[in-house]
Amino acid sequence: MIPIAQLNSTNAHQSTERNQNYSKALRPITDNPVKSISEDYEKSLKPGTAEKQPQPRARRYDRQGKNAKWVESLKASDVSRLWTDLHRIVSHHPLVRASRSAGLLVEEGGAGAYTDLTQELFVQLLSKNRFEHYLETEMTDYEIECEISQIELTNLLTAELRKRHPESYRLARRISTLIQSSTNFRRFDTSGIDDEPHRRLADRIYGLSEWNDKKSRRGSHEVEQRVQMIPVRQRDTRMVGCTGDSQVVISNPDLEDLIVSVLDAVDSPVDVRTLRSLVMSRLPVMDIYLVPLDGDDSDNEHGNSYEPVDRRENPEEGLLRRESEQEAAGFVDQFLKNLHEAVRGKVKQYNRILGVLWHCYLSPDHSTQLEVAASLGVSDSLVSDYRRRIEQELRALAFTEVEEAKQFEMALRTRVKTLVFETEETQVVA
Repeated sequence: MIPIAQLNSTNAHQSTERNQNYSKALRPITDNPVKSISEDYEKSLKPGTAEKQPQPRARRYDRQGKNAKWVESLKASDVSRLWTDLHRIVSHHPLVRASRSAGLLVEEGGAGAYTDLTQELFVQLLSKNRFEHYLETEMTDYEIECEISQIELTNLLTAELRKRHPESYRLARRISTLIQSSTNFRRFDTSGIDDEPHRRLADRIYGLSEWNDKKSRRGSHEVEQRVQMIPVRQRDTRMVGCTGDSQVVISNPDLEDLIVSVLDAVDSPVDVRTLRSLVMSRLPVMDIYLVPLDGDDSDNEHGNSYEPVDRRENPEEGLLRRESEQEAAGFVDQFLKNLHEAVRGKVKQYNRILGVLWHCYLSPDHSTQLEVAASLGVSDSLVSDYRRRIEQELRALAFTEVEEAKQFEMALRTRVKTLVFETEETQVVA
């Protein structure tokens, strides 16, 4: 996967080249020796009308004239002007419209729809000291405009999309990468000439490589109807990622096969945005939406209010738990007494059975039976006999709660560890 910052830098470079081409196209053509066929017509017009420029060219000049004076605003610390320019960028950014349809922006009506996003962008630029960086590096107004629009705002929106729709975002990136890298697919909206106008990836048209260039396109309704014939793929539940907290959903070979199946079913070249939507409609994508429990009606007195269930124990449950734990700890004395009676009260055999209990059941080392026999200096059959007696006493215990058994195990481990090590120290001294 290509990092987002690298993609945005590439887009900024391509946008710079595109605007340079636009600037060249807008320059007055003075060295053209061919006489215009409209020259005589312009002379016949009223005075002053021949100086008017064609409407499309005027629009391009107007568009370029809207570029903000970033350097001047930053040097003068004109916060109001900076806010206005940022709001303009947010309002006209193409990814903002996509975020709006994805539910990231909640419209409150009118011009205030993008206020929160503008505020977040403004705070982010301040926290990263980007305004100071622009002045220190002596960036031009156009460079500042491009970086804020194509890098800072894009990263802000894509990070939010990744957080709200992690699987959809990840699968969309994978689909885009596959259709550009695999030999099974090719573009149908380009003739291969390098000087063609740049087109965003989402708007590019792709199809199967085996199709001819004159392959006809179908309507969106028919395309959606045809893709319903493809069954939904089963979810691949293998865990991936550096922390192992993400599921595969679908492997890359299977995803490529699914893209081929979708294009075969629709039998028409489609743009990347539509293709991603069609492919993901055949996948069990599960994106989690974070919804507040109180909803959006917190100010409504008659609205429904929800409270999360408190799963913490109450005082009565805490008292019962402590009583059961104390009772389980008291079973340790009875259990050890039964083991002492199982070896007829003999001290040597009792120490051995305690050693087997520790090494085979309670020690974190998890030694084998042969290793335990060797460490205790007894035969393997004797260890088996002691284990049979221990397990017989363990099965005689009856706990009603799992917490009681855990408390019994903890108390037994502490008691047996103390007894075993005291016995070993006594033998060393002797």
